[in-house]
Amino acid sequence: MAFNTPESATTPDDLKLVDILRQGRDALQKEVGKVVIGQKDVVDQILMALFCRGHALMVGVPGLAKTLMVRTISQILDLSFNRVQFTPDLMPSDIVGTDVIEEDPATKQRSFRFIKGPIFSNLILADEINRTPPKTQAALLEAMEEHRVTAGGQTFPLPEPFFVLATQNPIEQEGTYPLPEAQLDRFMFEIRIDYPSKQEEMDIVRATTALREINLQRVLDAQQVLEIQKVVRKIPVGDSVIKYAVDLVGATRPKSDEAPDFVKQFVRWGAGPRASQYLILAAKARAAIRGNFAASTTDVEAVAQLVLRHRVVTNFHAESEEITPDEIVRRLLGTVKKS
Repeated sequence: MAFNTPESATTPDDLKLVDILRQGRDALQKEVGKVVIGQKDVVDQILMALFCRGHALMVGVPGLAKTLMVRTISQILDLSFNRVQFTPDLMPSDIVGTDVIEEDPATKQRSFRFIKGPIFSNLILADEINRTPPKTQAALLEAMEEHRVTAGGQTFPLPEPFFVLATQNPIEQEGTYPLPEAQLDRFMFEIRIDYPSKQEEMDIVRATTALREINLQRVLDAQQVLEIQKVVRKIPVGDSVIKYAVDLVGATRPKSDEAPDFVKQFVRWGAGPRASQYLILAAKARAAIRGNFAASTTDVEAVAQLVLRHRVVTNFHAESEEITPDEIVRRLLGTVKKS
């Protein structure tokens, strides 16, 4: 098996970091479990996006502990955290910050001073991002892409690591501003949170209706997260794995010769090259948090839904037959051959 070489030269320190990451993942799951019952896969998915230096969109009905989960992860990783509730009257300056006029008491001279907004944190929870107008959405998405904001002709870098987790409520769509496909593409993952099992819900009710004190232990810190982000990109991946990821993404495009008939029949628009990049990055992160030193096609398969479900746009024919993007991706995983 051939490996890509430009960034795969791992050092003993890198290998040690991967081992720390594997242990840290187990410890983090244990700490989150003190507060949030179940949702272990979701925690893993959030970690993968964070360690890839990507951002994630989380979709789930209210009351599934999304905010609690993200705040808990920020505490365990010792990251600064801010939650922004997106509303129809939210302005870009409410997120990014604004210039204010200050007067010097001695000289009486006035000058502008930039007051930083809530986006200046390591971890941002953008709650119900589809409830705010496109102008405000664009301000957040620009900061996500550039990791900096510009105000009054000055550029201000955002703290690193910088990670945005946006949420959408799938049931109340009246009065919302759905994100266009081009903006959805900026999110590495679309994470789905489902209802807990009956036993988990019983455990949730039992735990949250009793008096309890929770002491969370820090597992990693911001500097270690930054080092892990670098190590993830060094995880080696075989050419055959890259080919499988590219073939999988190419098969989502209805105008491609490689697209199966069901894609040509039900898909209006497929995923772009960014999806191929994210598939490989996410596969590397998945391998790393499991203590593996190389990514495989199994890792690509495991992250395919997360990366592709919001990048596959179905047509009216698919909607009329209730065929979802998730179903399209499932069929592709059973169709596209591994090398």
